[in-house]
Amino acid sequence: MNVETLIQTGLAQLGQAGRVPENAAALLARYGELLVEKNRVMNLTAITQPRDVATLHMLDCAALLNCAGFEGKTLIDVGTGAGFPGVPLAALVPSLTVTLLDALNKRVDWLGETCKALGLDNTRAVHGRAEEAGREPDLREAFDFAAARAVADLRVLAELCLPFVKVGGWFLAMKGTDCGAELEQALPTIQALGGGRRSPLITPSPTPRWPTGWCGSKKLGLPRLNTPGGGLKYRRRGRKKPPDCAERRPFL
Repeated sequence: MNVETLIQTGLAQLGQAGRVPENAAALLARYGELLVEKNRVMNLTAITQPRDVATLHMLDCAALLNCAGFEGKTLIDVGTGAGFPGVPLAALVPSLTVTLLDALNKRVDWLGETCKALGLDNTRAVHGRAEEAGREPDLREAFDFAAARAVADLRVLAELCLPFVKVGGWFLAMKGTDCGAELEQALPTIQALGGGRRSPLITPSPTPRWPTGWCGSKKLGLPRLNTPGGGLKYRRRGRKKPPDCAERRPFL
């Protein structure tokens, strides 16, 4: 099974067959090729085998399609790194407008070039640190969704991501299924920033476990094929204005 077919199969397991563009699997496969090629000269990912890139990156991000309806919405990918989950979501949902935010300028330049090469006109790459960008008038409270796949504590991610979310919008934190304790610890921070609780959202994920060397820090292990994967979803309420980003802790 080649990489494109593997991605097509995974999308079908996610229930997305016929719901995403016909060329989505081909786009994601090409994105993986560009990622691995650039990774030879720039540190973008520790995952370099094409099939692993397809499952552990592309399909892991595609699982977010079962968390919310993204059609016609706006999303900011905070600390996007190599473009996850923002680029796969842009390829899978052409009507979704995606902002890719990263603090490293050379990654931002590469993301801009890559999205142009893939024909993803619904993306823009922005250089900046999240704690500073959250104060920018054109970014603060400007998005329907803020997503993060970073290896960081949920309390930190909430502080960085919720200022970008419109009242009534959603913060999507990509975590594993065993995230209950981290969620409970983060709840005071989430509520202080105007977020409301929603229980962890469990969605089918066609991704195997993370390789042993890649499952350290706060990122929890992903499940095996056809077993539940995890995501956290928080709704932004209008009860409380978030404090200024300058008062928040720096990104870990």
